[in-house]
Amino acid sequence: MSVGLSISFGLLDVPHVAHPAFLVLGAYATYALVGYGMDPLVAGALLMPVFFVFGLAVYQFYYLTFERRGTDLGVRGIAFFFGIAFIVQVGLILAFGVDQRMVEADYIGTSIEVFGDVRIPQRMIVAFGVALALTGGLGLYLSKTFTGRAIKAVAQDEGALRLMGANPVRIKRWAFGIATSTCAMAGALLIIVGPVDPNLDRLYIGRTFCVVVLAGMGSMSGTLVAGIILGVAESLVLSSVGTAWAPAVAFGILLAVLGVRPAGLFGR
Repeated sequence: MSVGLSISFGLLDVPHVAHPAFLVLGAYATYALVGYGMDPLVAGALLMPVFFVFGLAVYQFYYLTFERRGTDLGVRGIAFFFGIAFIVQVGLILAFGVDQRMVEADYIGTSIEVFGDVRIPQRMIVAFGVALALTGGLGLYLSKTFTGRAIKAVAQDEGALRLMGANPVRIKRWAFGIATSTCAMAGALLIIVGPVDPNLDRLYIGRTFCVVVLAGMGSMSGTLVAGIILGVAESLVLSSVGTAWAPAVAFGILLAVLGVRPAGLFGR
């Protein structure tokens, strides 16, 4: 869920608070395709190019309206993406209603016995495997290709990037498209793990930003580790203290780590 935000916010410095809304949009788009007999993972993969083009369009509008002007970029940018998130949320409510939606697949509702009475749901194994592959693939792309290295460098020194023959605006637009395309697959994984509703994005705004900052801005491996840390910590609190304290875990861990290492676990 956080790898896309790690690119758009961690590497591009775009205040993309609409990322969780795009995530829920990906889940509902997957739900719509599954209604035609498609597997959720196949639906997520087919939606990724569509979301990529959608991301290109969103960033182009954001750049022409806010970034190119450069005045009050942070405040106006946050307001812009909050508006986008609100439009997505209202659109989903109008299209699907407020009831929760879920999908069916062979690996949903079944589990694997590890030992004794310990069983692991197959949907969790599938979601973790796909998330691991997606995160690893993005990490390789960002570190082994010219465009990937340009994405990692664009927020640091646009002038030097121009000297290398790369257009910073095109690089940012391409990177934002990649970040948005991950929401398609992440949304498919989200609806595989459990039911979704249009208001679910509110639960993930703090968590996704927490993972990105905790990891170290833009680190794919750090995002993976930070996501696991947050997930395990929330599960422990959920089972021992109760559901009321689970949402506070993300911010508690974030404050603790920033107090010791402000750059994050894998930041430089």
